[in-house]
Amino acid sequence: MPKGSAMTEAPKEAPEASETRCGFVALIGAPNAGKSTLMNNLVGAKVTIVSPKVQTTRTRVLGIVILGASQIVFVDTPGIFAPRRRLDRAMVAAAWQGAADADRVVLLVDAKRGIDADTQAILDGLSKNKRIAILALNKVDLVKPHELLALTEVLNATGLFSEVFMISALTGDGVPDLAAHLADSLPAGPWLFPEDQISDMPMRLLAAEITREQLFRQLHQELPYALTVETEDWEERRDGSVRIAQVVYVQRDNQKAIVLGKGGQKVKAVGTAARTELEHLLERRVHLNIFVKVRQNWADDPDRYRDWGLDPRA
Repeated sequence: MPKGSAMTEAPKEAPEASETRCGFVALIGAPNAGKSTLMNNLVGAKVTIVSPKVQTTRTRVLGIVILGASQIVFVDTPGIFAPRRRLDRAMVAAAWQGAADADRVVLLVDAKRGIDADTQAILDGLSKNKRIAILALNKVDLVKPHELLALTEVLNATGLFSEVFMISALTGDGVPDLAAHLADSLPAGPWLFPEDQISDMPMRLLAAEITREQLFRQLHQELPYALTVETEDWEERRDGSVRIAQVVYVQRDNQKAIVLGKGGQKVKAVGTAARTELEHLLERRVHLNIFVKVRQNWADDPDRYRDWGLDPRA
């Protein structure tokens, strides 16, 4: 795969333009509602990172799905929550902008968690903007039927939803029905992306996100929110392998020590897990080198916001 290219898959034959449909579908929801899991399930490949921790997604990610004559461009947005930091505000602003620009909006609600403060804030936002959405109740396999029915009735009573789908983003139950409905409801028009493209995320950025995902998984305190990962170099080798050099930026020296671990064991474990996943994704050998550096104000650097598609002025 060329340096910096967007992800692609096996080519599909495009139908005649006069028969096609295409549109953007924004996936919105509270943090950890399952948006990234749903996106990866819909696309059939990993295009965005998943973590049990909330507020993992920082940037807008496109996942492109072809279903019949329809090209569905899913927009996985950061979770919508009460922002406290500058970066939080930019992430929430990006999520609402994604909803405003989309042809369809899918609100993902964790059925087990129900209507918490973050979900209520989203409902209020949809009402304020007079935006009708499609409701996807997620994790329905974890909820008793009578509780699910009661939650559905409360949400339907808001008048904010045109359709309701019961799904499990993790197992895929109900996801094909949701995708089929979206495909049929999109406006007629030509496809916006090549038939073989499944995301607009450059591989350099996705590689950095995969390493950040492993840091989320292996560092069990709040530290993952104080770090970021950048791919500094991507070298295609003659033997078909690729050498990737990444930097983990943290804000303080003590955080650097935590990421490194005793004798460098923690960052080595992170690198091994990230390399394994990258080799599976790229289908070739990967040489991954990870360095850890302190940069106190990385979260206030406008260049980082631009890399993530966020507005630092939010």
